[in-house]
Amino acid sequence: MENLKTSEERESSVKQNQEAAISILKPSNAFVGASWMVFIIGVVSYCVGLSNAEMQLNEKGYYFTLLLFGLFAVISVQKNVRDKMEGIPVSDIYYGLSWFSTLASLTLLVIGLWNADLELSEKGFFGMSYLVGLFAAITVQKNTRDLKVSESSN
Repeated sequence: MENLKTSEERESSVKQNQEAAISILKPSNAFVGASWMVFIIGVVSYCVGLSNAEMQLNEKGYYFTLLLFGLFAVISVQKNVRDKMEGIPVSDIYYGLSWFSTLASLTLLVIGLWNADLELSEKGFFGMSYLVGLFAAITVQKNTRDLKVSESSN
């Protein structure tokens, strides 16, 4: 009997199942607040460390640009993964570029820190605050999208 359903009925059924599953994913206010706090702490600590670092302005610009590049890249990856999960078409080129950009930003940070004339503790600080900021950006993007979906379903 299932095979006799039209493609429209199947798409409608899939969409209803997705909406039911997504409506359950509404994040709590505490989780949203914690995600934003971690994002702010990661990005601000990276920028404060950058401003206090004894390096030339072009090096500071390089690391700040890497932060912006990495934030954009991980948000793109999160959006693409979520779109694919929800059955929204995503071009393979954009999907691949977003993953490449994420890996490129991490690789460029590692290369930059490896060659930087900084104390080992400073290198570790920049690496950790960078990763905290990127992870928190993914979480904030997910929460924002979950909240929008839950608002539209109500």
